[in-house]
Amino acid sequence: MHLISLASAAAVNHQYQYVEGQFRPHFPALLAGYQARSDAVAASPWARLNLSYGPHDRQRFDHFPANGHAQGALLFFHAGYWQSRDKSNFRFLAERFQAAGFHLFAFNYPLCPEVSLAELEQAVMPSVAAVQRELAAAGALPLPLALLGHSAGAHLAALIALAGSDGPGTSVPAVDGVLGISGVYDPEPLLTTTLNARLQLDSTAARRADASRRVTAGAPPGWWIVGADETESFSLQNEGMHTAWSQAGNRSHCSSVAGADHFTVLEAVAPAPAGQAGPFEAWWGEVAACHRARRGAPDQRAGTAD
Repeated sequence: MHLISLASAAAVNHQYQYVEGQFRPHFPALLAGYQARSDAVAASPWARLNLSYGPHDRQRFDHFPANGHAQGALLFFHAGYWQSRDKSNFRFLAERFQAAGFHLFAFNYPLCPEVSLAELEQAVMPSVAAVQRELAAAGALPLPLALLGHSAGAHLAALIALAGSDGPGTSVPAVDGVLGISGVYDPEPLLTTTLNARLQLDSTAARRADASRRVTAGAPPGWWIVGADETESFSLQNEGMHTAWSQAGNRSHCSSVAGADHFTVLEAVAPAPAGQAGPFEAWWGEVAACHRARRGAPDQRAGTAD
């Protein structure tokens, strides 16, 4: 199943579905609160900010080390329709992950229209290797490593995960899991929206960028999350990616968070309090199993979807 069906439905008002219909009056106050929390996280003496993973001035990432014993590493790619926002807006996500024993790495990337979407995709591919070098320099043992992305960042996270699952010949290291939050995996519906003024996509380029068209067997466990209060097109993007992932024989989970919109859904993506288990812990169990399989144990990545 490809998400191209979203673009071919002439009756769909994509400008509403992806722009006006996603806005909520509380967003300015919510995002200001997120920024204040992010600034506090960045002020930690343990934070390592604006590390380089390439020559472009936006090929930079932050490292927020795990508190205590580390159980994994997470790479986060921010929202902004590939044309706006910054990792500094979302550093607050590190708080709960660090407390649960995770290194969080927050990434910037070049933006459209300075680069094309195809060039942007290539720009983020060195991210995994950069994190591996950072962890090795810190003396960390090999850890399960997973990708997180929000909106446009979810699309990038999926592409990196798929690039690393192509086998020994690939130049992108394999990862152990991918978590997409309110993702736009098929950009073709955006062709008729104001967003395309900066993306400058045509139908051919949009189809090439469609992550759902690239899914093959051997991809790591995927978890696709959307807010139940988002527009129908975001729910369809989420369901479509889950279907593509699972139909290829990969472990995949699809979630809709009640009462959540495009930004409050971020609060639902975090480990459960100490001593409890929730959806994140279930998915992380599969990520850890994938990591063990890649290091020599029996392969546990393929399986049924829910």
